[in-house]
Amino acid sequence: MSGTGTGADGAHGHAGGADVAEFRAEVRAWLDAHDLSPAPGLDFDGQVAQLGRVRRALYDAGWMRYGWPAEAGGLGGPAVLRAVLGEEVATRGLAEPGIYSMIEVLAPTVISYAPPALAAEMVPRLLNGDEQWCQGFSEPGSGSDLASLSTRAEPRGGDWVVNGQKVWTSLAQFAARCVLLTRTAPGHAGITAFFLDMDSPGITVRPLRTMHGVDEFAEVFFDDVVVPGDRMLGRPGDGWRLAMDLLPHERSTCFWHRVAHLYSRLDRLVEETGESGGTDDAALGAAYLALHTVRCRSHATQRRLAGGARLGPETSVDKVLLAGAEQRLFDTARDLLPGVLELDGTPWRSEYLYSRAATIYGGTAEIQRNIIARRLLDLGKE
Repeated sequence: MSGTGTGADGAHGHAGGADVAEFRAEVRAWLDAHDLSPAPGLDFDGQVAQLGRVRRALYDAGWMRYGWPAEAGGLGGPAVLRAVLGEEVATRGLAEPGIYSMIEVLAPTVISYAPPALAAEMVPRLLNGDEQWCQGFSEPGSGSDLASLSTRAEPRGGDWVVNGQKVWTSLAQFAARCVLLTRTAPGHAGITAFFLDMDSPGITVRPLRTMHGVDEFAEVFFDDVVVPGDRMLGRPGDGWRLAMDLLPHERSTCFWHRVAHLYSRLDRLVEETGESGGTDDAALGAAYLALHTVRCRSHATQRRLAGGARLGPETSVDKVLLAGAEQRLFDTARDLLPGVLELDGTPWRSEYLYSRAATIYGGTAEIQRNIIARRLLDLGKE
């Protein structure tokens, strides 16, 4: 029961003249020859440092640049090359998949909405590990209901002045830049996005400790923070459109990486249940089927992305399937490895606790089902 499978190769036949399967084989050979394994027992600060190390090595070797446009420091080719690379990183456990995959959300957004010169300057800094970036979307009382955000940006000469608060901002304490949503007028058309330097005066970052013991998130306060006018992403009022373009990216290549990581955990679960002398083929089969289902769905999304299709509300299906599969997998670990969550300081405990949030972060399962009902099935507002 392996997590590698056939991979994303079927999502696209060629990559700038190079076969995707050949690309995968070359990446694997390079990773076999260059040990990027993390030190055991890294805390979250260490995981972020490891992420920078992995990105730097892959960028210097050229692998991290494939699938990105040349005008942003890339080497071209389809986005599926990024999926293949991330899958190999996740399967080998070289970097924590959630923070590794943030690049798949933030870099495309800056490439699409920033002035070309700014994207050309900044995106390579993210690709090569020199910088981490964060995403300033959610606010207290404005998470899944993103349109109700209240952080304000007001014009002052050629600049903008930001006041407000964001929360659940991943990597904010490590980030050099932030893709920030602000309110500049009422309604959806009054949301404007900026590419903000996190060392700007007036920004306060306070890490948040989650129940699985990691300071992955933070709350961020903005007090009269000045943002140059040329750091606006798009035009005034483009923020809602930017968010609607960004959120499907959270559910495309990012999810492919996540599924690869979860398959590696399923392989470990099979191994450990065998070692303990216990087994439950039905429970393991159900976990495998849930993962296989979301993998097939994610594969279809990769095919659409490789074909140049615009991703939209259909990726809410990916989100619902992934959250359910992740929780089923770790519920199965809880049931088949008695005491491993409650009594042992193993990775199973922290990952099980993290999986409890799978139906909350990135848009709750209830919100995703509403999107599916209203925008895909046309079932109306109620």
